Amino acid sequence: HDVHPLGVRNNLEVIKNAIEQWKPDIAFNLLEEFDGVVLYDQNVVSYLELLRVPYTGSNPRGLMLGRDKGLSKKVLSYHRVPFPEFVVFPIGHQVKRPKHLSFPLIVKSVSEEASLGISQASIVTDDDKLRERVAFIHNHVGSGAIVERYIEGRELYVGVLGNRQLHVLPVWELDLHNLPDEARRIATERVKWSTKYQTKYGITSGAAKDLPEGMAERIKHLAKRVYRALGLSGYARMDLRLNPEGKVYVLEANPNPQIGCGEDFPESAKLAGLPYEALLQRILNLGLRWQPDKAA
Repeated sequence: HDVHPLGVRNNLEVIKNAIEQWKPDIAFNLLEEFDGVVLYDQNVVSYLELLRVPYTGSNPRGLMLGRDKGLSKKVLSYHRVPFPEFVVFPIGHQVKRPKHLSFPLIVKSVSEEASLGISQASIVTDDDKLRERVAFIHNHVGSGAIVERYIEGRELYVGVLGNRQLHVLPVWELDLHNLPDEARRIATERVKWSTKYQTKYGITSGAAKDLPEGMAERIKHLAKRVYRALGLSGYARMDLRLNPEGKVYVLEANPNPQIGCGEDFPESAKLAGLPYEALLQRILNLGLRWQPDKAA
């Protein structure tokens, strides 16, 4: 393929000019934000649709639902998908915990990804700590906060490829068993991004092993249900927790996850018989076949 890298930042004009001058067959969408706002990437994809330019990854509606963790859980509730009980606190709203939401709880950004703002302090066990952590998300991350019941258990990821016909990749696991005894097994910013921390505590990821009988198929089926319920297309990754009693909870859906060589999604695709070059070609083919006007 002939590739023309394009930095967008906060200017749609560069996209329009590149399309007029270069006339690409497809835009390979690697945006993570627009003008510093994560939620704006869906608008850029909508712009590509208005210009009748095919693109890779999820459609605008899927991006909107997937990026907003509170909204996506409301949709999943309708489809009876299991997820931790939750409440959302927008910026400026009073923090009052519903009586049905019992401790321990985990406090996260309602829209940011890549574990931004998540640390061991994100797990709270009383109302004072809850208010303190929500304020941290509001003031330091700059987004609303979602507060969920903390699920003790294994951290699992499942990649999905497809538009209508779906290909589910092997169940992947983030291995956190070497963390200090007092640490909660969660994917904090340090766990995800600090190679020094990963090396110190032997944090690795790979194909999930020793799952209960039939669990892998149950999880894959659940991943398909979530993908379809949120109207996703192209490719996405589902984040789940498996508790010691064998119950699976969907934490969130991540449209357009990291696909850099060596990341979890490409590695799980490789295990499923899709080497890196073939994975990229599959993503391109899915983008070329996607028809926005026939998606509803």
